[in-house]
Formats: sequence, structure tokens, C-alpha cells
Amino acid sequence: MLKIEKLNKSYGVNKALTDVDLNVSEGVVFGLLGPNGAGKTTLIRIINQIIDGDSGEVYIGGELLAPKHIELIGYLPEERGLYKKMKVWDQMLYFARLKGLSPQEAKIKIKYWLEKLEMETWKDKKIEDLSKGMAQKVQFISTIIHNPPLLILDEPFSGFDPVNAEIIKNEILELKEKGTTVILSTHRMESVELLCDQVAMINRSKKILDGTIKKLKSTYRPEVYSVTLDQLKKDLPTEWISKEDEGSFNFTLPLSGKKPNDLLNELMQYGQVSRFQELIPSMEEIFIHQVKSTENG
Repeated sequence: MLKIEKLNKSYGVNKALTDVDLNVSEGVVFGLLGPNGAGKTTLIRIINQIIDGDSGEVYIGGELLAPKHIELIGYLPEERGLYKKMKVWDQMLYFARLKGLSPQEAKIKIKYWLEKLEMETWKDKKIEDLSKGMAQKVQFISTIIHNPPLLILDEPFSGFDPVNAEIIKNEILELKEKGTTVILSTHRMESVELLCDQVAMINRSKKILDGTIKKLKSTYRPEVYSVTLDQLKKDLPTEWISKEDEGSFNFTLPLSGKKPNDLLNELMQYGQVSRFQELIPSMEEIFIHQVKSTENG
């Protein structure tokens, strides 16, 4: 759906993007990660043709990025852009018309989304009279109203309470199931774990990793196990033990080239194994580790 090759962008002497390559498959949720100032917003603005890159290429659906592709994209910016004095219905109608919908098509879609997100009673309210979360819903609907095949969401859960965040999460997954490609830029790593099929991380203008969630977790796993032993037959090596609690021992073991079954057989010589679990890093742990590694480097 989206391919980026050797994309560069500088602001004066400051590099925003350095030789960034990305491949976003069709029909996936793609997480775009990185700390503040890493270059994510610059990348998103180039895709949306708000600014131009200095060099490199961007392709959408196999075609070189051009003005005609704007209608294929739905963009939810981190800094929301609603007109505070406009009513909810009028605001949605305005954005739908900008995206090329006829008045009749727009009204049908607005009615559908207001009912789906239980906002019918708010249609005549001015934006300035809405809570932040309700305004966010208006912005979300305005972003997807034209059924874009490529959806770019920059911090879409900002301002939502847990209930409404869950609603938006489910809507994103439903859009994905219908074939929409979603680029999700967020600092909420739990959202990345739940939603994303692929991720890429940018830091200091450069892409520092990308791949599927499963691949990245496998790549960065520390090969360490957490084990609980009961009914000890003999003393454990002291260097293994990290915690003792009423006869049960919790400790971590480096794999040291052994296969898990070999490790389990060795442990059974010491007692009853009631828990044997490999410690797989979370995306948040991978994120922090990679950012610190690149900054120290």
C-alpha cells in the first residue's frame, strides 16, 4: 500500500529524516514509533503532501505520490483541527464534502456514524460545547467519513477515557478487517501490542528497526526464564536464586545454548516445577532499549 525509499528531509542543518525506507503492506495496522522529535511527524506530513521531502521517493498503491492520492488518505493529526463555533453535523458535512462526497452521500454516512458511536443527540451541539473525548470522536468520524484505503492516525487515543478508547480501538480493527491500511503513530505501547501487525521505529531521523511484532519480540528476547520450584530435593545454585517465598523459588536462568526441554529436565532434578516461563520483552521494553542504544551510540 505504501512504499518509501531513501527519504530525506532537513530543516536547515537539522536532519529530520535520513535515508528512511518503509514498506507498509495492504490491510495491516502499521505502528510508527519513536520518541518526540524523532522524525515521525515529518514523515507523516510528507505522505500527506503537506511538505516535500528533499530526496527519496514515496509510492502509494505502486504509483509515485501525486496530488490525486490525497483522496485515498484519511489523516487524523495529533493537533486536532475542528472549528469550535460549528455544529457537529455541519462540521462533519464540511469535511465529507472536502473529501469529495456528494451532499446525499455525506448525510447518509454522517447519520450512520453518529448512530454507531451513539452521538445522535450531539449533532446540533457546537464543537466548543463538547468534552475533549466527544470532540475527538467528531474528529475521528471526519477522518474516516470517505472510507479511505489508507488511514493515518497520529495519537488517536489522546483525550479518551478507557471506555471510549476501547470503542475507537474496535473501530480501527473493524476498518482493518474491511481492508483499510492503518498507520498508527502513538506512544501508548499497549495499543501497539494490541493493534499492530508491523512496526517501524525512528530515532534521531533514522529508522532503527522494523518488522512484525512477533519477529521483533523474538529478535530481542533475552533468552531468560522465570521458574518456580516447589518441594525441593536439593539446594539450588545460589547464583540462580532471585527470590524465595515460603519454600518456592523464583529465579531467572540464562539459556546458555541449551534447549528449553534440556533446561526443564535439569530443573526437575531440584524439585517440582510448578511454573516455567520464558520472559518475552514487551514492545515498551524494546522501545526503551533501542532508543537508549542509539542515543548512547
